[in-house]
Amino acid sequence: MNSPVTALELARYIDHTLLKPDASAKAIEQLCAEARQFGFYSVCVHGSRVVQARALLDNTEVKVACVVGFPLGAMESDVKRYETEAAIDHGAHEIDVVLNLGWLKDGQDALILRELRDVAEAADERTVKVILETGLLTREEKIRACHLVLDSGAHFVKTATGFGPGGATVEDIKLMRDAVGPKFGVKASGGIRDTATALAMIEAGANRLGTSASVAIVQGLAG
Repeated sequence: MNSPVTALELARYIDHTLLKPDASAKAIEQLCAEARQFGFYSVCVHGSRVVQARALLDNTEVKVACVVGFPLGAMESDVKRYETEAAIDHGAHEIDVVLNLGWLKDGQDALILRELRDVAEAADERTVKVILETGLLTREEKIRACHLVLDSGAHFVKTATGFGPGGATVEDIKLMRDAVGPKFGVKASGGIRDTATALAMIEAGANRLGTSASVAIVQGLAG
């Protein structure tokens, strides 16, 4: 496959993700082994797996990302802050937090901003990615959410959890990139299962990809 990036360069875009509720310790071991083998940017796991993943990836360049407020984003703000603090204490390098969609629908922008600023503060200068769950939002809500994230101290806007309706689309990545400008992070996540889709997301403006099909994506390019 002709590509503007090499297989190794593509791997460095990828957060290798395992967020199934029944994911076992053995499955996390495999996730981390694949991340080491292929050189993925990070693994993305639940809070209860951060200690294990960090230990397995010690002395490597692979980072550990932890989801917060996942997958619905509707819990009390203090819970999200505590989840973030616990993840950082356990060794997480990055936080992927779910936006409160109900508040966004209600126009409660001040509450959203306060919550995201609390999470960013609790992350203690680690990278924070905010999941918008774009499949549930109108175009105007996506743009407004992006602007709130820009003002929050977070570092990325992210499309989806993978548990909601729809996933990443080229159109949404272009919209989000336009909304946040050229230097802010945009993560495409949800439904990225093949090399062509991954490359299309990068071309549209994504500078990080969240996927559980990481190995197949990189091998598709290498092949």
